[in-house]
Amino acid sequence: MATTIQNPPAKNPNGDPEEGDLNGKQMSFLEHLEELRVRLLHSIYAIVIAAGLSFAFADRIYGYLEKPLKETLAQLHLNAGLVYTNPVDPLNLYIKLALISGLFFASPYVLLQLWLFISPGLYRNEKRYIWPFVLLTSGLFIFGGFFAYRLAFPPALKFLISYGHRFTPMVTINEYWDLITTVMLACGVVFELPVVVLLLSLFGIITPKFLIKNFRYAILITAILAAAIIPSNDPMSLFIVWIPLVGLYVLSIGLSWLVYLRKRRTKKNAEA
Repeated sequence: MATTIQNPPAKNPNGDPEEGDLNGKQMSFLEHLEELRVRLLHSIYAIVIAAGLSFAFADRIYGYLEKPLKETLAQLHLNAGLVYTNPVDPLNLYIKLALISGLFFASPYVLLQLWLFISPGLYRNEKRYIWPFVLLTSGLFIFGGFFAYRLAFPPALKFLISYGHRFTPMVTINEYWDLITTVMLACGVVFELPVVVLLLSLFGIITPKFLIKNFRYAILITAILAAAIIPSNDPMSLFIVWIPLVGLYVLSIGLSWLVYLRKRRTKKNAEA
């Protein structure tokens, strides 16, 4: 007999007996695997399509990524050209750029597929978080990458290049790609802090009181994260990254507090 997994008919967090989308219907283990396969295929198709479109515009995309370096070199009256040491480097670079860009642009759809996979095991009131979850996660990641590109990376790059004023820079396309994508991806991931705190608060792992109590430690940790993200570690660049991280922690406290108030109100309604 096939192993089955059934959504629990227990009361949901609001105290009302609700069922998932399956309305009590049992799903076998094989059916869950089939659902996982479908969601994975949809995600892969989306990434491949986005990567293909990105490859078609790879030259233009890299032009945008190259802009901070060109502007910095022009300000310092230095040669504004990038170089490569292997004939296959440009092609390999555009392939990597297309894959990363495809994953980046397809991330909202991939997150949606993830949510659709786990949603049958959730209550109806919990499914209301699907679009806020997708929009908040994608929005913060994109904003983090854009913040790094426009505000955090340029001053750090200028500091590094001006520090070696006695030398002539010869930056390769691969070295620059690795540097700027590392900073942008790191900022995008770190900017997901409110999402992580929100999920931990929903599961009751942390509380707003815990976050407030450990605020001074958060100041230190965010400073360490800023230093890890910025390659130059000059005070100005660190400050530019550190202040938004502290702001995100404060935002996380607010989100955790909203979850706490909602849970307390739900508990009172259930006891009434």
